[in-house]
Amino acid sequence: MTTSFNRHDVGLLLLRLGAGGVLAAHGTQKLFGWFGGHGLTGTGQFMESVGYEPGKASATASGLAETGGGLLLALGLATPAAGAAAAGGMAGAAAVHTPNGFFNAEGGYEYAATLGLAATGLAITGPGRLSLDHALGHVFDRGWMVPTALAATGLMTAVVVGARNRRVRRREEGEQAALFEEGELLMG
Repeated sequence: MTTSFNRHDVGLLLLRLGAGGVLAAHGTQKLFGWFGGHGLTGTGQFMESVGYEPGKASATASGLAETGGGLLLALGLATPAAGAAAAGGMAGAAAVHTPNGFFNAEGGYEYAATLGLAATGLAITGPGRLSLDHALGHVFDRGWMVPTALAATGLMTAVVVGARNRRVRRREEGEQAALFEEGELLMG
């Protein structure tokens, strides 16, 4: 018996290895401080500074979504859940970078959006035949799992990012009110 793989399978393997590897490496920066990262403590402090509270729990969730989602994508295992988790993590990152515009060079959301779209595309398309999902008979990659994983992650992401955006808005309104009051004191 011969097994032949077509260019579609090779392309999906390369996309999974590339996007999954980058996501996993980025997540380990948060979780363990690897590759020049700041670990849970430093990342938690950053997360709090940009409105994700509690910071350490947010850093843990983000790190697990990126590391776990990335590793599973690279392996082609539980692809719908892996892609959805990674995409949710990247949506959270994009929310932080959106005020800076699109391009990454200016601190924009380009990088997070690209990884998030790649993860979503893999969740929808599937891992191809060069994957653990295929080797295991797709027991963790059923058709119903795709909309379920994406919907659940989308809902959770909307709740988390919405709460973060409300905190940031309240913080900014408080800063503006303080500046207004300070201006009144100086003028009058």
